[in-house]
Amino acid sequence: MSTAGPLQGAKVPLGGGETRPLRGAATRAAAELGGQRVRVTRRPVHGVLLLDKPLGWSSNDALQKVKWLLRAEKAGHTGTLDPLATGVLPLCFGAATKFSQMHLDADKEYEATALLGIKTNTGDAEGDVIEVRRVHVDADDVARVVPLFTGPICQTPPMHSALKKDGKALYEYARAGIEVEREARSVTIHKLDVALALADIELPAINMVVKCSKGTYIRTLGEDIGEALGCGAHLTRLRRTATGNFTDVQCVTLADLEAMTEEERLDCLLPVDALLVCHTRVTLDSDNTARFLSGVRRRGSWPDEKQVAVYSAEPHALLGTAQAQAGELIPGRLLSPLEIAQSQTQQATRVSREPAGTPQASSTTTDSREKVNHDQ
Repeated sequence: MSTAGPLQGAKVPLGGGETRPLRGAATRAAAELGGQRVRVTRRPVHGVLLLDKPLGWSSNDALQKVKWLLRAEKAGHTGTLDPLATGVLPLCFGAATKFSQMHLDADKEYEATALLGIKTNTGDAEGDVIEVRRVHVDADDVARVVPLFTGPICQTPPMHSALKKDGKALYEYARAGIEVEREARSVTIHKLDVALALADIELPAINMVVKCSKGTYIRTLGEDIGEALGCGAHLTRLRRTATGNFTDVQCVTLADLEAMTEEERLDCLLPVDALLVCHTRVTLDSDNTARFLSGVRRRGSWPDEKQVAVYSAEPHALLGTAQAQAGELIPGRLLSPLEIAQSQTQQATRVSREPAGTPQASSTTTDSREKVNHDQ
């Protein structure tokens, strides 16, 4: 399976003087301009875009491409996917970047294929073959090992990973031919379905469906299952199908984004509070809103809650996060008044383009607990 990166095309600046390869419609547009450098005017953009990351792209390259397509001033993502992987990659823009770290703790779901009998130095199809073994595995063998990798397990992070040791990423050591000691980490496999799949006559494979906690390396899981089967394995396919409450059916592809107008691209954005659906909602009146945005604790009758999303009553707008403790609402990450105003304008512009009677999208689940407070 080839995992080579996308073909290199024309280049345009993507901010900070950096240039990156354009693909698809952007390449054609650059060609029509006679190869001239295309400069874009950045603008404030706020929200979350669910990207179906394409094969062969790093998470950062995908982020920078979408940032360029949206002409966004500020962007970040909620955790990386390997170039080999495809699937759900939430991209945060503007005020949403303040809450991107909160999504790192979310459970993830994957579909993967591991080829049995061949080990590589990276644990996936991008690496060099380091060992080949004969495979004598049947469905009973697979069923026997699945319980060994379900529930809490320990994993040793792969050398080809972005984890850091002494301030240096492990993959940098690996590329220099240096292997360093790594401490095993505890992760949880909530669900693991494994089935044999015939890759060819001599090399069977296994298909895996995994729901796991943060920090789980599916490459390592595939390798470890291969070792338990006595033949070794390496990952040939990896797709993230869900992260937290976001699924791949909600995602948009880069090709689709390239073909859209600017307005259509903005319409793909979820509101900032899509990252906060598990938070308890608290709504403040105008006096308390002003004080809360200044970082002042508010007093009220709220029960203790570690995760609170705070809104203003009029206009209805996200103010930021907080925790409620001993009758106090303690500010956490806050939006600035400018970010709130820009988000309101962005939403109003979107609504004005929608046909009359179109239901408004809401990122808040119906079982969210909302508290309204007017105390001083």
